[in-house]
Amino acid sequence: MKKRTADGVPPEDLMRHPGHLMRRAVQVMNMLWDEEVSHTITSPQFAALNALYADPKLDQRTLGERVSLDRSTMAEVVARLSDRGLIQTARDTRDGRRKTITLTAKGLHTVQQLIPRTHAMTNRLVGALDSRQRDSLLTLLTEVVGANERR
Repeated sequence: MKKRTADGVPPEDLMRHPGHLMRRAVQVMNMLWDEEVSHTITSPQFAALNALYADPKLDQRTLGERVSLDRSTMAEVVARLSDRGLIQTARDTRDGRRKTITLTAKGLHTVQQLIPRTHAMTNRLVGALDSRQRDSLLTLLTEVVGANERR
């Protein structure tokens, strides 16, 4: 039987709230990221490096779209990666408003070193799940994200 407060409304079981569990999962992922992947490169920074690894010359707007970061966050990520010498930026000669971004040799080496570490982190994060459960988790998370991005 649920306890009731003075106003008669029972307290919530947060273990039944997807948002609470997602927040906790992100906390676990961040802890594992720090342990397995990098103390200095954040997950959004890695996402940008990885997108540039896949498509070597993107403009900043497109890069932000690819990794689902808003303009101001993307600008901060670009500034930090540039300060670390991992990317270089240049103004597009045909459109001065457009900033193109490319990996430096150091950035290329960094992303190649981080990719296997992200696999190790992911294996720890979802290690308690069998392959079918992992596939289901990815399907469900993709659906939740997609449904809310369309709003």
